[in-house]
Amino acid sequence: MRTWRANPWAVLVTLSLGFFMTLLDLTIVNIAIPDMMNSLDASLDRTLWVVSGYALALSVLIITASRLGDLHGPRNLFAAGLAVFTLASVACGLAPTATALIAARAVQGLGAALLTPQTTTLVVAVFPAERRGRAMGVWGMVAGLATLSGPTLGGFLVSAANWRWIFLVNVPVGAAALVLTFLVVPDIRPARAHRFDLTGLLLSAAALLCLAFGLQEGENYRWGAGIWALLAAGSALGAVFVLHQRRRQDREPLIPFALLRDRNFTAMTALVGLVSVAMLGLVLPFNLYLQSVLHLSAVKAGLVLAPSSLVSMTVGPFAGRLADRIGGRYVLLTGLGCYGAGILAIALTATPATAWYAFVPATLVTGLGVGCIIAPMSAEAMRTIPPHLAGAASGVNNTVRQIGSVAGAAAVGALLQGHLAAGLAAGRPYPAAFTAALHTTAVLPLAVLAAGALVCLSLRRRGAAAAPACAHRPTAGHRPTAGHRPTAGHRPAAGR
Repeated sequence: MRTWRANPWAVLVTLSLGFFMTLLDLTIVNIAIPDMMNSLDASLDRTLWVVSGYALALSVLIITASRLGDLHGPRNLFAAGLAVFTLASVACGLAPTATALIAARAVQGLGAALLTPQTTTLVVAVFPAERRGRAMGVWGMVAGLATLSGPTLGGFLVSAANWRWIFLVNVPVGAAALVLTFLVVPDIRPARAHRFDLTGLLLSAAALLCLAFGLQEGENYRWGAGIWALLAAGSALGAVFVLHQRRRQDREPLIPFALLRDRNFTAMTALVGLVSVAMLGLVLPFNLYLQSVLHLSAVKAGLVLAPSSLVSMTVGPFAGRLADRIGGRYVLLTGLGCYGAGILAIALTATPATAWYAFVPATLVTGLGVGCIIAPMSAEAMRTIPPHLAGAASGVNNTVRQIGSVAGAAAVGALLQGHLAAGLAAGRPYPAAFTAALHTTAVLPLAVLAAGALVCLSLRRRGAAAAPACAHRPTAGHRPTAGHRPTAGHRPAAGR
């Protein structure tokens, strides 16, 4: 263990265990919803809050958790998140009622929010800039594995045991990751005491809660006046938050505006949100098509999507390494092009009676696209961020990712339901109406990917990105040469 301690790859494996659990729990629950409804005697709307409660807590709390990592050390927050997540998994598995399960899932979301931003912060701390693309490639491979494992593992556990085991399976993984955290991950501490922006925290949490809840539940409430009032309140609170942050730039704000002077970070954060929308724009309607039109089971539908995840897992590390060598712009443009081509191929292939295997070539292309996007996107966002700003950068990046997912699900859901309802009202059979709606819905992710390609063109070239503005404008109170004080044996990241 002394040999492994602070070894970058051992640290990455430990971080990946925790990251894997949080992503797995975003996908594994969906397949068990019918069993939960029967077991807990709950309605569909109530049971869906098992999914929504987790996503909502995760979206709202990430920025706060990233700042707490700056205050108390990312390893400590990662360990706390693991502990909370694992204990909440036990509570989920033993929940006697739907209300208890929803509450436990919200606590799970809290644990996921505590640990998720710390993974990126610690990768920046232990990997030098020229090797972060490769590390992010492994990180992307873990994301692909979690996406692939969710429906398949969930279906197996529900069939072999019951829905409670989709939560209890987290317990041994969480316990092992927690032990490894204290044995392997370096304890990186701030070089000086930090101040906590409580007002900024409350404003950001309130704004994100209003926006995330409004987007997530808008369809359930038929986009009534209350939902629009909630979205307006979230926007207003967001504006007040920005003004508050502007006044605090010399007193350790939650979001240092120095980050936004790094063109690559700003561009890649925008791209993270766009890609999240595009991914939901494909996966959500396509999965519904496979089950409701082609009548595949949830497990079989997950297996149809498996080639995409397998390819993305395989390609991710190589794409990250290539981004380290030549920069991420062209790798990202290739990935966006492949993902868009895959979406177009799926839309053109889909008919009311298409055989499932006809989609394999298109899903392979989408997997190639995702593999070329995830690792370079994360690596380019964080490549030139100095360690003392890594926590704030990770929080902003991950928050935009979650809000993009929520917005994507809301937009594609509204678009799909609107066109489906119109088709049914015109007298078309359900399979034909849904397929036509799928074709129309594909325009959304394609348009978003086109916008993402334009964002990629704004990336600085490799040489020009070597000295970002934020590297020379640390937040007031930080010493540029000593943003963190690593424990013995920790190799500082490049650029400190």
